[in-house]
Amino acid sequence: MSQNIEIKAHFADLEKGRLKAEALGARFAGNDHQIDTYFKVERGRLKLRQSALSGNFLIPYLRPDDHSAKKSDYLLLPVENAQSARNLLAQMFGIRLIVEKERVIYLWENVRIHLDCVKGLGNFLEFEAVVDDEHSIETCQEQVQWLFKHFEIDRADLIGESYSDLLQKQAEK
Repeated sequence: MSQNIEIKAHFADLEKGRLKAEALGARFAGNDHQIDTYFKVERGRLKLRQSALSGNFLIPYLRPDDHSAKKSDYLLLPVENAQSARNLLAQMFGIRLIVEKERVIYLWENVRIHLDCVKGLGNFLEFEAVVDDEHSIETCQEQVQWLFKHFEIDRADLIGESYSDLLQKQAEK
């Protein structure tokens, strides 16, 4: 199982985010079009990610809905036939909803910096500091807090939910 420390915030000016990432010396990793199909599960989250940049993955994960930096436990399971997997999982669990986004990805040390434009929601910034042999949970939390300040994120813009939760709330209004 993999772990990361992550934080997500509303971030209207993605160009400002790009400039801040480049000022860090972060490496541009690409532009991605992603479609995430979330399935109805009792605990945690289960999504099928279809990525133009990196292929298809089934991603089960556990993460609290907290506005501060939080630990996420996850697996990236490669999927050869996304449509067949989607159809089978839809029959097994039911589809909760679908999130579509354009994502600009930068890499800084062990941190993935995502500049996201989410269909129906707007613009967001996300940091995912990957826990590994060289980066403890505490180190990752410190990195995320430092990036939070570097990108000048307002605490009021932090969100604890996933994009799927935000879309669900919007649909219920």
